[in-house]
Parts: sequence; structure tokens; C-alpha cells
Amino acid sequence: MATFVGSPCWVRLRSIGEITLAHPPFPRQSPPLRLRSIAVPLPRRGFSVSAASNGQVRVRFAPSPTGNLHVGGARTALFNYLFARSKGGKFVLRIEDTDLERSTKESEEAVLQDLSWLGLDWDEGPGIGGDYGPYRQSERNSLYKEHAQKLLESGHVYRCFCSNEELEKMKEIAKLKQLPPVYTGRWATATEEEVQEELAKGTPFTYRFRVPKEGSLKISDLIRGEVSWNLDTLGDFVIMRSNGQPVYNFCVTVDDATMAISHVIRAEEHLPNTLRQALIYKALGFSMPYFAHVSLILAPDRSKLSKRHGATSVGQFREMGYLPQAMVNYLALLGWGDGTENEFFTLKQLVEKFTIERVNKSGAIFDSTKLRWMNGQHLRAIPSEALTELIGQRWRNTGTLKDSDGPFVDEAVQLLKDGIDLITESDKVLTNLLAYPLHATLTSSEGKVVVEDKLPEVSASLIAAYDSGELVAALEEGHTGWQKWVKGFGKSLKRKGKSLFMPLRVLLTGKLHGPDMGASVLLLYKAGKYDVVAPEAGFITLDERFNMLKQIDWESLNQDQTLLEPAATLSN
Repeated sequence: MATFVGSPCWVRLRSIGEITLAHPPFPRQSPPLRLRSIAVPLPRRGFSVSAASNGQVRVRFAPSPTGNLHVGGARTALFNYLFARSKGGKFVLRIEDTDLERSTKESEEAVLQDLSWLGLDWDEGPGIGGDYGPYRQSERNSLYKEHAQKLLESGHVYRCFCSNEELEKMKEIAKLKQLPPVYTGRWATATEEEVQEELAKGTPFTYRFRVPKEGSLKISDLIRGEVSWNLDTLGDFVIMRSNGQPVYNFCVTVDDATMAISHVIRAEEHLPNTLRQALIYKALGFSMPYFAHVSLILAPDRSKLSKRHGATSVGQFREMGYLPQAMVNYLALLGWGDGTENEFFTLKQLVEKFTIERVNKSGAIFDSTKLRWMNGQHLRAIPSEALTELIGQRWRNTGTLKDSDGPFVDEAVQLLKDGIDLITESDKVLTNLLAYPLHATLTSSEGKVVVEDKLPEVSASLIAAYDSGELVAALEEGHTGWQKWVKGFGKSLKRKGKSLFMPLRVLLTGKLHGPDMGASVLLLYKAGKYDVVAPEAGFITLDERFNMLKQIDWESLNQDQTLLEPAATLSN
């Protein structure tokens, strides 16, 4: 509900014919008007504009194709999508491309791709069509001109012939008087003769909307509650430029009305536009939609999230390896919650639980650490087969492995998945497994402790087990064979627990820490046996590792830091 309150505002109305829409009528639209040349006062105590409702929810997301889809825009699209799906309504996509200089086809395609990637499929719009098209503003100019002409004929709009210089002078005078920079109404009261004289001279003109000089507008925002504006802060505003192009607020009002949009869910930065749009709705006889203005997404320092804070577009996060289901989950939680401690939602669950009443009106902080954690949760929730296919294809595409499937890929994904939060991180964890940074480990302060625990003796026994084929035979048997061999090896050295497994880990993997050692060694053996690793991956096979162990001069290890330089070079 929107209510105007104030004193009468007299407007001159010329005789016009029946007003009809170029599209199916908007719900609860005022009946066609037949007006004669009379003066009509707006009510002294004010009038109301009721929100339209015919039982069907219709919402829209209307991006401008002038850049990438920002996460703030993606969240607005998501809230519209969830609201429509939860109410059994329609989600409409409209491209607002009236900024001809900045709008590009490439940007539009990128926005559509990002929305599709997020799973936010639209019911009407580009690529789909619908009963209320066309769905690009650049293709709706005739509709805007038609409604602008109706406003001109009804007296709600007049031609303004002011030059840019005159308008600038008005602003300067208003500034000196410490008044709002509003239009002073130079052509609002012009006679028909004055107008015709300028038209005869070919003077460029704009269409300006007559704004009541007193009163106020109040709306009941579904998120913010009651919001009001004083009309005297506005001044008569332009709806059509001198080049014939409509301005944003006029386009949006005509589009939302003729597309039968029932609820406008948009960012709070559009809240000031509501005043102009409400006046246009009333003047054209359209019923107003419900409004819901969503808070901005803020950076950790509570400033508006921008490029200086890092990645801000959906496309960037996709390239960084984020999953669409994780992005949707996280964006939904930026200003909304279901009232429980639960933070993990699928898109289907969000549709079931979403209500506009639970959207918070305060700004939401974008936490990249939280998003990364959430992505890891969703990654590990993917069914095993699908996750293996996803990561295996990644390893193949990045040139780490020769094949994207097979026993090695299956086991590697299962072993390494807990250390991956992003798909792109799978490259690093695999190459870390395949690398053998023995020299760096042995000469580190932590590695020195392991060396001093009779590591040369363990190394000699391990080399003997490998050369005899005993270790290889155990690895051929798989996990059971490995466990049996380790137990026997520990008994022969009278070692167990950390004193056994730490030196074995260092000697076999070249590292002090990592995933399960037995599974790691088995994978290293299979990688060499099946020749699945690409040459560029820097893989050090078990044969190469044992050859390097045999070359170590343990006595001079700590004195000569260059002793194992070939090993370091290989691992790098």
C-alpha cells in the first residue's frame, strides 16, 4: 500500500480517447478513462495506491548488461527466485539495456550464463519468451513512447525546453539558497502558444512529470516497514530525454506494470526511486506492486563490497573453483535465515523454507572464509561417483594426469577430498602427494629430530625390504598387505607408533605430515605401475625415491646442505 497525503494539486487535462495497454491488463487496473478539458484536483486528504494482487505472484530480476553479475545482484536474483518458487509464482528475467553506450551483448550473455550456472532458471525472458515480451528494454521503446504520450495528453507530463545551461544555473541558485536542487518549473505553466513557438523552432525538449508541491508518500515495505518521503524534495523530473530515450524510472514503472509484476524485490539503493515510480503508477492508472528492498552486501570493514575487497562477481568465484550450490547456499544466508542453527541448504530446501518476512533489513557482511568453508561442506556432500568424475576431469584438464578415471583416480579422490575446499585445490593436493621434498624435510628443524632418532638405520632396513621385493609384494596385495608388512617391519626394528611411522613417512613420502601414509604409499606405487601421471606433474616414482635414499651420506647430511640438491630439484 502506498499513500499520498497533501493539499490539492491542480493539473490541466486534455481530451483523450480510451486508454488501453499493449499487453494483457494488469490486475486491478483502473478502468479506461474518457476525459474532457477540465481541471481535476487530487484529493485534499490524500489518496492511496493499492498493491496489485490477483492470486499469482510474479517477480522479476532486471540486470543491466554493463558488466559482470555482482554477488549482490546474484543474491537479489536468488531472493526473487526463492520467493516465486515458494509461492508457486513466476520468475521473470528482464534485461535493462537502455544504457546503449555501456551495454554489451557479451555482458548480457555472461549474466545469463551465471544465472544458469547458479540454477536460477527463469520462466519468462531472453531465450524463453513469454506473453509479456519483449524482455529487453531496448526492444520496448514504442511502449514507452505510447505511455509517455498518454501522460502528456492527460497533463501529468509537459514539454520542457530548458537548455543544459539553464538547468545548471537553477542548481547553482538552489545551492546558494541551501535548497534541494529541484527543477523550478519554468515550462510547467507555459501557454500552448509558447510551446508551439519552440516546437516550430525545433528546440530540443524533454518530457517532465508534474510533481505535487506539497504532501508526502508512504509505502509499506515488506522488509523495512513504513517508509515515507516529502514530495517537495523532488521537483518535476524527466521521464523522456531530448533524444527520445526514456529514463530509468519511467522504463521500470511501465515494464513492471505491463508485465504484471506483483512484487518488486530489489536492492535498497533503489529505495529512493520508489517515489518517482509511485507517482508514475498513479498517473497511468496502474496498481502498484508490493515493494521489498534488500540490504546491501558489505565488506568486512562494513563498506560497500567492491573490487578492492577481492572477487565480487559470480564469474570470478566460478573460475576460482566454487560450486554453484555453495554460492547459492551462502548468498541465501546473507540477510536471511530459517530461524534455526542450520546453515546447510540445498536449493530445493531453500525454496521450501524461504519467507520474505525473515529477510533482515540490516547490511550483511560478505565473509570469504565462511564461503570457502561452506564450499568444502558442499564439495564433500557430493555423491562419491560424481565427485570422482568432477575432480578426475579437473586433473586431466590441468595436465596432471593422463586419464580422468580409473582405480588411481578413484582412490586418490577418496584419500585427498578432506583436504580440498575448492575444486581448484585438488591440483595442489595431488602434486603434493606426488612430490618428494626429502632434502628440505631432512634439513628442517623438525626433520632433524627424526634424523637423530636413528633414521639411517631405518632407511637401511627399508632399502633392503624394497630391494628384496618384500615391500613391493606387500604393496601388490593392497591395504591388507601393507598393514601386515608394516607390523612385521616394526617388530624387526623394535619400533611402533610414532617412532615407526614418522621415519617411514619421511623416507617414503619425503614429508613430515600428510594424509594416511599407507594409502599414500599405495597410491604412489600404483601411479608408477600404471603410468597415469603426466610428465609435467613432477612425479617421483618409488624406484627414484629409493635410488635417492641410497645416495644419502647421513654423516655429512647436516654439514653439507647441498648434498641432496638433485632431490630438491626433482621435487620442485
